[in-house]
Amino acid sequence: MRPSRSQSAPGRTVALAPHPATPSPAVQSIKVEVCGEGTSIQLHYELTGDIAALLLPKGDTARRADKLWEHTCFEAFVAGRDDSGGYLEFNFAPSTEWGAYGFSAYRQGMENLETVRPPRISVSRDISQLSLDALIDLDTLPLVRNRVLRLALSAVIEDSERRRSYWALAHPPGKPDFHHADGFALALDMTRRVI
Repeated sequence: MRPSRSQSAPGRTVALAPHPATPSPAVQSIKVEVCGEGTSIQLHYELTGDIAALLLPKGDTARRADKLWEHTCFEAFVAGRDDSGGYLEFNFAPSTEWGAYGFSAYRQGMENLETVRPPRISVSRDISQLSLDALIDLDTLPLVRNRVLRLALSAVIEDSERRRSYWALAHPPGKPDFHHADGFALALDMTRRVI
């Protein structure tokens, strides 16, 4: 089931950039449209490139799975507006498998989010484009009390040679690190959508 994308109030589209140390000749661009309202965040990832040159996880069973970031997957990190240090991580694979984790601080206190509702994920692709839609609902999580959220959007892309390319809104200095505070570069007002 494809999550419905709002026609009356589209979200903001942002571009992910490859990490300088991990370019991918198979990927031309990755864009993400993001929209938030109430307790839900809707994401539309669109990868353009040579899809046949990518290694994509197979399957069509929407189920929880760990370590999706070891292969091609799209990610969203969500934090409150305050600097409490805690944040959430969501992983969405082209197989429609998903992961959801909570962190108490930077890479600390990782635990499965057991109370989160399974995200609704749909995937489509052709020879030059891979699209993934994900709808996540935060209504069972304390983070929803924050009306303005900070997002870090990212992707791990694995090619047929098993080389990984890391894409994000913003990269900190050094090696790829999607958990770093520098990556939380998008503000999402849950009452007025992206700001």
